[in-house]
Amino acid sequence: MEGLLENFWVLLVLKLAVVALLVPVAGLIIGYGELKISAHMQARVGPYFAGGRFGWAQLIADGIKFFQKEDIIPENADRPVFRWAPTLVMLSSVSLFVVIPFGPGDPFVVRDLELGIFYALAVSSIGTLGILMAGWSSSNKYSLIGGLRAAGQLIAYELPMVLSVVGVVVLAGTMSLSGIVEAQIAFGMPYIVPQVVAFVIFMICALAEMNRIPFDMPIAESELTTGFLTEYTGFRFLFFFLAEFANMFVFAAIATTLFLGGYAPAGSEVFGIAVPALAGPVFMVAKMALLVFVMIWVRWTWPRLREDQLQTFAWKWLVPISVANIVVTAAVKVVF
Repeated sequence: MEGLLENFWVLLVLKLAVVALLVPVAGLIIGYGELKISAHMQARVGPYFAGGRFGWAQLIADGIKFFQKEDIIPENADRPVFRWAPTLVMLSSVSLFVVIPFGPGDPFVVRDLELGIFYALAVSSIGTLGILMAGWSSSNKYSLIGGLRAAGQLIAYELPMVLSVVGVVVLAGTMSLSGIVEAQIAFGMPYIVPQVVAFVIFMICALAEMNRIPFDMPIAESELTTGFLTEYTGFRFLFFFLAEFANMFVFAAIATTLFLGGYAPAGSEVFGIAVPALAGPVFMVAKMALLVFVMIWVRWTWPRLREDQLQTFAWKWLVPISVANIVVTAAVKVVF
């Protein structure tokens, strides 16, 4: 028994170490991808000095620059809260990796919780609390307004996000993320086919949770001079910057698991193709890369919404459509 416990803790520590390494690596890759994709969309070259021809080391150079900058805290700021807010935002991103299955079996997931999707949705909201803490503790009116906007945005878009997931849970009959992937394999097709409406709502709410254009009102440089980020410098600003890209990775992973069959390759559900377990992470990352590209594409295509438009879109459109999707899904589940 003692040997089993020792092996369990060793394996758990190794998994957590992999997650801790995966967060900055994923952030750097997605950040570099956004720089290059946005440059091509605007007919620019993008970074090409740092790291040679393709500029692959640009974000590494930026990270070194941020760590060299002075850590300035406003005189009237609530210093403990101001210091810990970026850490809380980053902790939210790291904690989401715990329940995401990147392949079949225990080695590819840190912990397969029975309430995995409930845990993921709950933890995802912690980042917004960190943003509210940053805005309140900065002793800056622009930062405070940005934090309050983030709180209002969380309340407005967390509800339709949760409701969009209910249809998937009803179809799968489980809240375990690994169980949802297995249910899609048994179903014979990814859940994006019967739950395409829920998928679109989930992706919209994910963009709002990450405060990305067109839902970046808590930052709104032209109005709030970057909002809750105004007073942050150095590595604390870097934490917010890196958490955004890490959240893109995490939300893409959750959407892939819920709607795109997770680590199962496209078509394997229909044709019953047996795929080696080690290939699961490859297919998972490939699907996630497609969703990350969509997030980047939306950012550089759509204009920012006004605050009233943002709230109206959530309460008058997304929430009713999400409820209607649950009703229809439940009715179909009962009948068939």
